[in-house]
Amino acid sequence: MSKRENDSFSIKDLLQSFIKDNNLNKGMLKLKVEEVWAQLMGQGVASYTTRIQLQNSTLIVQLSSSVLREELSYGKDKIIAMLNEELGDNVIKKLLLV
Repeated sequence: MSKRENDSFSIKDLLQSFIKDNNLNKGMLKLKVEEVWAQLMGQGVASYTTRIQLQNSTLIVQLSSSVLREELSYGKDKIIAMLNEELGDNVIKKLLLV
């Protein structure tokens, strides 16, 4: 009878390994960006957000309110910095509000 190894792995480590092995980083990053946007910008802004798309290092956010779009355009640099800080990497370099 063979010996059983009692190596234990955390679920977090196993999932990260699976994501890395199957090259799913980009898809997971896109999902995380959507979650972070809703979390940082709050329920008010999230309710006017119709679509969020990450292409290369550009975040494209579609808003249904032109007033909100204009207001957010004044703080683009701060929004990019907050999102990158929450994501833990310099993922977003440009923000387009459409």
